[in-house]
Amino acid sequence: MARIPIEDDFTDVLRKAQHGHRISNKELAERADITPENLAAVLAGRPLDAVLRRIARHLRLNPDALEELAHKRWYPVQPDFPRGFLMFNTSYKDMTVNSYLVWDPKTKQAAAFDTGTDSTGMLTEIETAGLRLQHIFLTHTHPDHVAGLNLLATATGAEVWASELEPSSRPGAKTFKENAHIHVGALSIKTLFTTGHSPGQTTYFIKGLSWPLAIVGDSLFSCSMGSSTNGFIEQLGNNRTKIFSLPKDTVLACGHGPLTTLAQEKLHNPFFVR
Repeated sequence: MARIPIEDDFTDVLRKAQHGHRISNKELAERADITPENLAAVLAGRPLDAVLRRIARHLRLNPDALEELAHKRWYPVQPDFPRGFLMFNTSYKDMTVNSYLVWDPKTKQAAAFDTGTDSTGMLTEIETAGLRLQHIFLTHTHPDHVAGLNLLATATGAEVWASELEPSSRPGAKTFKENAHIHVGALSIKTLFTTGHSPGQTTYFIKGLSWPLAIVGDSLFSCSMGSSTNGFIEQLGNNRTKIFSLPKDTVLACGHGPLTTLAQEKLHNPFFVR
């Protein structure tokens, strides 16, 4: 698979933080003691470091991490899973979206997490590896994440699961509460409600692979986090308390952009670097 670009650039991060904290351009320029022209230049994509750092402080972003992102100085080291884990990346309009397949190598029992826009590649891997897909877990039901759901569910007969708080995208889908525990062979899966981006946005924390794994959907991206119309503060808090409290070697499988790790995001994500 070709290298997947980081989902958000520095202007995306600025806009998400500005909108989330409900600060107008006029207020932000005044608080940061910068000219409206310099603010407009930065929001248009000019990485003026001194201006960027002033803005960052008033949007509760880490200035060093934001400057690093603006100049594209860092990309997450990709974790290696020798077996039991595959990532799929499919196109949706002007972006790409991720879906994931995990399985117990001994029993061949498997679970899918989202489907992206086309589940054909996942179906091919399931057949080639002789896997038995038991469950399809949805992080949330936005169209880009579930467009391939009917094909995958019909072809495999797997049960479809989503949070009890998330509108279902398929008749007969089952629901779970927070902190539900599901086993797929020797793998254990725990549900964490990391709501904000959607009403039932869920993170799945998985043990039993080479590394602890959190499939976070659009809760979190490398160097950023999911957008939200009205749930930014809720999303930010859930990310901090439920994702950033996981073991530091946890791999983060995001809904968009590359894989990353909790340890790396603690050093490079402008929303969460202390």
